[in-house]
Amino acid sequence: MDFFNYFLSRIDQVGDLFFQHIMLTVMAVLVAVVVGVPIGILITKNKKLASPVIGVANVIQAVPSLALLGFLIPVLGIGSTPAIVMVFLYSLLPIVKNTYTGLANINPDMLEAAKGMGMTKSQMLRRVQLPLALPVIMAGIRIAAVTAVGLMTIAAFIGAGGLGYMVFTGVQTVNNNMILAGAIPACILALFMDFVIGKIENIVTPEGIKANKGKIVKNKKMKSLISLILIGIILVSSIVYFFNSNKSAKDTIVIASKNYNEQLILGNIMATLIEEKTDLNVDRKLNLGGSSIVFEAIKAGDVDIYVEYSGTALVSIMEQSPIVDKEEAYNVIQDYFNKEYNLKFLKSLGFNNTYVLAVRNETAEEYGLESISDLARVSPDMILGSTMEFSEREDGYLGLQKLYNLNFSEVKGIDGGLRYTALNEKNSDVTDAFSTDGLLKKFGLKTLEDDMNFFPGYYAIPLVRQETLEEYPELEEVLNLLENKISEDQMIDLNYQVDEGADPRKVADQFLKDIGLIE
Repeated sequence: MDFFNYFLSRIDQVGDLFFQHIMLTVMAVLVAVVVGVPIGILITKNKKLASPVIGVANVIQAVPSLALLGFLIPVLGIGSTPAIVMVFLYSLLPIVKNTYTGLANINPDMLEAAKGMGMTKSQMLRRVQLPLALPVIMAGIRIAAVTAVGLMTIAAFIGAGGLGYMVFTGVQTVNNNMILAGAIPACILALFMDFVIGKIENIVTPEGIKANKGKIVKNKKMKSLISLILIGIILVSSIVYFFNSNKSAKDTIVIASKNYNEQLILGNIMATLIEEKTDLNVDRKLNLGGSSIVFEAIKAGDVDIYVEYSGTALVSIMEQSPIVDKEEAYNVIQDYFNKEYNLKFLKSLGFNNTYVLAVRNETAEEYGLESISDLARVSPDMILGSTMEFSEREDGYLGLQKLYNLNFSEVKGIDGGLRYTALNEKNSDVTDAFSTDGLLKKFGLKTLEDDMNFFPGYYAIPLVRQETLEEYPELEEVLNLLENKISEDQMIDLNYQVDEGADPRKVADQFLKDIGLIE
């Protein structure tokens, strides 16, 4: 009942994401069919090309999807285009391979008979080879389409939308209802795609080789109806996709965020404030992924504004040593980002969301843990379950390990809210957290004192493209209304509300009302 009530409360959002998912998947598979089938025909005619072409398709299939997205973002930016290209590339192998296999395994006697009837090569291809190979080709398309539904969930990482948005947001917030609200429709969509393409397979299979208990199956009306429905779905999806891709971005500001609750809240706060205080439109591309993805997007011009943290800018992006003094750190990053990237930091939002290490209260009591130095003593007996980003950052585990001489028995990369679940279920003993995480409150964890002052300040500051400010100078004044408006305690409370299932946009809007910035 909890899930049913949650699903009903989000039915409009699920419907929008479901349609986005269909549109993206159909476009990717359609392009893969248009490209893959001719390639399969080509390598059948020139068998020397078969091994290298299928080999390349195999290599593409072996590349992890997130890695492939990482390669595509600098070239194609964020949004639906790289997501469609990724799924298109993964869909090529089954389509090309099955086209080649279907054509290559046709009985040679049938081809000789066709030649004897005086058919040309193109006539043989159209009237004999393709009809006989269609069942095998359609099986490849069927596999590609069903696989594409699952792969397209990753599109949420780069702002393309789809059901993956609910799945990954649910993982971040440890919200099983949200995960199911995204996963169940995705499963239904995969089954639907399998069913529909099975019907298409039945339609295109020549009557002479299709039998049902020895009888030829003929139902022209049903075939026509299904064909019209499928053509309609493809055309509508294509029109909507190209309309969304090519619509004018005039007077539209793109607000982005990283992939956790605090960033979703801050992104919505800025977006709502701009909508209320200006005549500008806002495109919310939230929950994009880690720091590198969002930063690459703003550098490429796909994003106008997002909230960055001073410590991340200084240590992770600039690769400089931490600066303890808040004002000095701000001046250093402001000067650097302006000169190197033509980006401008506005006024700080006020709170410091620095890294902390957290343990279960029972673990702290058992080992007498109050600080990270205390933890260093017993670290060989413990497992660190941290985000993958933290484990690879110099201002994260790498530098922390050197300073405190930490030596955990194992370091597990566990992203998002899953690291809290792992800690709670005793699959790990220590995790990284941000000092304003609502999940610290939700799970009742103890944070350890950074007694050697390793972690720099991570003050939240809006980062904006200079070109955007030049075109819309009113943005700076509007966003600076948020200067020092959010304290650490307020941010913890906002995060906690979302962790408990509240909509980040509604939480953001209510906060702006509470502090009197909107009515």
